[in-house]
Amino acid sequence: MTDPRKMSTPRSMAPRHVAVVDIGKTNAKLALVDVAAHAEVAVVTMANRVVADGPYPHFDEAALRDFCLSGLAGFHRDHGIDAISITTHGATAALIGDDGALALPVLDYEHDGPEETRDAYDRIRPPFAESGTPKLPQGLNLGAQLFWQERAFPQAFARTKLILPYPQYWAFRLTGVAAGEATSLGCHTDLWAPRRRDWSSMVDGLGWRGKMPPLRSAFDVLGPVEPGLAARLGLPAGLPVHCGLHDSNASLLPHLVTRRPPFTVVSTGTWVIVLAVGAEGGDAGGGIPDGLDPARDTLVNVNALGDPVASARFMGGREFSNAMGESAAVATSEDLARVLGAGVMVLPSLQPGCGPYPQRPGGWSHPPETLGPGTRAAALSLYLALMTATCRDLVHGDGPTVVEGPFARNAVFLAMLAAVTGRAVVAGGASATGTSFGAALLAAGPGASETHPAEDPPRPPDPALLAYAARWRAAVAGDQPAVAVSSSSGAAP
Repeated sequence: MTDPRKMSTPRSMAPRHVAVVDIGKTNAKLALVDVAAHAEVAVVTMANRVVADGPYPHFDEAALRDFCLSGLAGFHRDHGIDAISITTHGATAALIGDDGALALPVLDYEHDGPEETRDAYDRIRPPFAESGTPKLPQGLNLGAQLFWQERAFPQAFARTKLILPYPQYWAFRLTGVAAGEATSLGCHTDLWAPRRRDWSSMVDGLGWRGKMPPLRSAFDVLGPVEPGLAARLGLPAGLPVHCGLHDSNASLLPHLVTRRPPFTVVSTGTWVIVLAVGAEGGDAGGGIPDGLDPARDTLVNVNALGDPVASARFMGGREFSNAMGESAAVATSEDLARVLGAGVMVLPSLQPGCGPYPQRPGGWSHPPETLGPGTRAAALSLYLALMTATCRDLVHGDGPTVVEGPFARNAVFLAMLAAVTGRAVVAGGASATGTSFGAALLAAGPGASETHPAEDPPRPPDPALLAYAARWRAAVAGDQPAVAVSSSSGAAP
């Protein structure tokens, strides 16, 4: 596997317009990124639909493929494309048969099927000390998916020639070249040993190594778009396709190559992923602090340079969207004042089974149906910030906190996160999500950015936010009631 630290692309030769296939759990996106301008030139999106028929719920691979190919053709026709890169959500793999087609549909990791073989799987999965992987429900451990598929569909699994991480599956569809890559393999899969930088002992124990593709760096060019496909889409001959990476690590990459540690990156979307680079108390193998608690959804991710990174996560974007429903309300300062004054709180966990409080039944201090949309948005934003701060504490995050993705535009979230951590909080770039720009950087190489932004000093915290955070933490611990009595009236805001 190529060491990206030894790679260098002269600025004059670096591709400028990079088309990024960016498949999130909820939505798929194709973005044309101008790397030099740090901007998205064009964007198209579609819902990432789960199909209920067939052997199990699975992603609509055919619809995603049509979306990506038509988008690539349109981007090149309208703007020109110099390179293609790929980023996707984790906990997903494609099983490829001898004929190059899918041996089984691409499983939705929220399907309960892997629970059928959970007891047997738990007996053979590698220990946390080896894999950095906590035990997660459903198919969130990719190894659990594969274990279940092998037993539930033995003939199809026997026909499987390749097990491809999801970003590399899409690279395979474009180039015909099979590869594995550490950010996707090191994403709570049980398949990777981060400190050894090799497959876990379970992979060999189950005889799966022969199905695993060669390991490549996320930065590597796997090959050009296949000539026939390029001709059909009107793409230029020899258009390079980079190996690609897991989406949280795509958000991390721009900061990994421009900032000096320690710092913490918060990647937001369906999942909120907190990645602590240069974490306090880290060991010499990559900054992994002692005492990570797998029972609280802390884990070891692997960054695009192949190094382990202490991480924690919860399903914050899903919690927010479920609680807000169809409303697109944005919390105002007046909404925040109402929440602080009336003590409206959201307590963990609204999405059970994951995050720092996986077994704690969550809920609202006030019936949410009695609250206005802005009030709900403000209370949820405070909740998400406090959960993010909890995750940051669990991984010993240090230095400034950089927020990428949709929450970077949430002023209430940013204010509470800064207040409760006592650290500068920096909103990510101007694009809607940092994943696309991070993936585009793969085409420029790890040495493309050399700036080291200075840490902004933290602002003096708002005492009202600190008081609210103290009440929230006491309520979570069970030391006092969740709600501070409103000084104005007993009515819900």
